[in-house]
Amino acid sequence: MSTNKLYKVLIAHTDVPPEGIEILKEKCEILQVTSEPPLNRLEILEKIKGVDAAIWGGRDILDAKILDAAGPQFKAVSTMSSGINNVDVPELKKRGIPLGSTPAMLTVAVADLTVGLLIAAARRFQEGRRKIDSDNWDKDHLDWMLGQDIRDSTVGFYGFGGIGQAVAQRLSGFEIDRVLYTTRNRVSDEIEKKFNASKVDFDTLLAESDFLIIASPLNKDTLGLFNATAFNKMKETAVLVNVGRGKIVNQDDLYDALKAKRIFAAGLDVMDPEPLKSHDKLLALDNVVVTPHVGYATRRTRIDAATLASQNVLQGLAGKPMPSPAY
Repeated sequence: MSTNKLYKVLIAHTDVPPEGIEILKEKCEILQVTSEPPLNRLEILEKIKGVDAAIWGGRDILDAKILDAAGPQFKAVSTMSSGINNVDVPELKKRGIPLGSTPAMLTVAVADLTVGLLIAAARRFQEGRRKIDSDNWDKDHLDWMLGQDIRDSTVGFYGFGGIGQAVAQRLSGFEIDRVLYTTRNRVSDEIEKKFNASKVDFDTLLAESDFLIIASPLNKDTLGLFNATAFNKMKETAVLVNVGRGKIVNQDDLYDALKAKRIFAAGLDVMDPEPLKSHDKLLALDNVVVTPHVGYATRRTRIDAATLASQNVLQGLAGKPMPSPAY
């Protein structure tokens, strides 16, 4: 290692934007994984030996085996995501290793996509494209392909943190009537006033929302929460949008609800499993719009997330609080 380099940092992913890790180079020697999953785990186990920190990406799990391979000098890690499902958090805490994440950097891109999914599902984009592809364009009936209005609607949020509030901000331009939200804790009076938002219980959220947006993390309380019981409490005209985690929704129950038109439509950027197979029964439905977990996928977002992850790591290495700690 060069004498002017204080630390070694592993970039545990192949496509982290170089602009985002530039700030590490003054103090750190950079090692980067070059192989793709599943071979990357073998490379990680080899390259992480003796490093001081890591920027963690992808779906591979940062677990005890990898931490053992790193060695006792390993002292900081940051993901480039809002979720930390790819990290064994109890193991890191047990070893006293700080963990950073980058949720704020993803908010804008995910909120933009959420509004896109909401509109696409409400206005039947998927079904309309299939009508064109199958030469079933009906130009003679005024009530053909009618969708749901956003104007004057009630928009519900399961999870009303940064992403939920950013979505509400964007939807305010559509002249929505009110916002409902269900969270563990109430947001501030200022936020409620800004968005004409009210905290309600889960059953009220289900029953009164015209559009219901899931923007919550996955945990033991949210796993499978949106199931047949929940869908049966929703309006038949309701549109469900999930940008949280796929396993929050029982996908078999969602399929049944959409097929039976128990709810009007769904827009999904997350699903279970991922990647979703091309022959999955959900994809045969006209009233679901699916994107392949690309809510964060803009060039600027990736650079911003990598930059913040680098800042997290530098502060962690210096023994200082990270600018965006995960816990």
